[in-house]
Amino acid sequence: MSGLIAEAKAIAVLEACRRHGILLATAESCTGGLIAASLTDIGGSSDVVDRGFVTYSNEAKREMIGVPDELIAKYGAVSEEVALAMASGALAHSNAGIAVSVTGIAGPGGGSETKPVGLVWFAVALKDRQPIGTRRLFADHGRASIRDSAVNTALDLVLQALS
Repeated sequence: MSGLIAEAKAIAVLEACRRHGILLATAESCTGGLIAASLTDIGGSSDVVDRGFVTYSNEAKREMIGVPDELIAKYGAVSEEVALAMASGALAHSNAGIAVSVTGIAGPGGGSETKPVGLVWFAVALKDRQPIGTRRLFADHGRASIRDSAVNTALDLVLQALS
């Protein structure tokens, strides 16, 4: 994704949140804060971006946003169940009205037959609504490509949720 497209999409997310009068939080694993960074790269974003949780480890997922150990043990960190819990936890531990989460396998290692490199789960949670999970399998063109694709998808999902 080119820098101009990413910037335009981030601006659109910020404007959508402003129109709805809500703050946004992120809960990120494989993207390591890149979603929050794409938003905060835009001047004036502090009126929309409440906070970003980088929950790279399972311990961080549990401690920072309350993802139950049982979910991680049963489904694995890269799962719809954990993505949903991450988005819900980001809402519960912030002042945001919308939260987006991402957990996946960016590679180059760490993949398996059932969870290959490029598998990413997303969730979007809005206050007083059930969170919605989405799965993507990105082509393995390297770690940076998978992470960029995940950021792009996360921003798209926020825009869809607010449209």
